[in-house]
This record gives sequence, C-alpha cells and structure tokens, in this order.
Amino acid sequence: MGKANEPLTESYFYILMCLYNGPNHGYGIMQMTERLSQGRVKIGSGTMYGATGNMLKKGWIVESTDTGGSERRRMYLLTDLGRQVFLEEYNRIAALTESARSIIEQKDNL
Repeated sequence: MGKANEPLTESYFYILMCLYNGPNHGYGIMQMTERLSQGRVKIGSGTMYGATGNMLKKGWIVESTDTGGSERRRMYLLTDLGRQVFLEEYNRIAALTESARSIIEQKDNL
C-alpha cells in the first residue's frame, strides 16, 4: 500500500501527475500544472520545493541524474511507490466522481 488512505493535496497530486510520463524539473512541473488545470492550480516555488523535499523523503520521487544539459535544474523522477500513490489517488477520485454522478443522474431522472 502506497499511503495510509490519506487524500493528497492538489499540489501533490499535480506534481505526481506531471512526473507520470517521465522526469521533469520544478519550473516545468509548475508550468505543466497551471496548463493542465487551466489556470485553476498554481504551484509557487515555496510549495514546489517543500512538496518535492517531502516526496523525496517518502520515496515517491528521486532526483534524476539526467539533467538534460542543465546542471542548475533539479530533475525529478517518479518511483514505483510514487506511481502507486498517484494511481491510488486517481482511483479514489474516480470513485468519488462516479458516486456523485450516480446521485446527480438519479435526481435528474426523478
């Protein structure tokens, strides 16, 4: 089990989502989050580095040794545990959404 059934914050969820398909650096994650959320979620640099530091300690991400030619940027990579945590949260949110949909559709059909 990846975590203790505790929901992730939106920032954590988006950071993991932005690393799902490959490594990225902090600024890239911040930009991608804003784009994916259509501007609704903005991760500031303080939140970004606090969250990545915590995720590194939890073993959800690691620093990538491939800096893409830039030694100044810290690149992050999702671990198997981080992928599991992300997918568990994705499934939790999908189940919540499905439950809400069934209630909304039931009300609409009355």
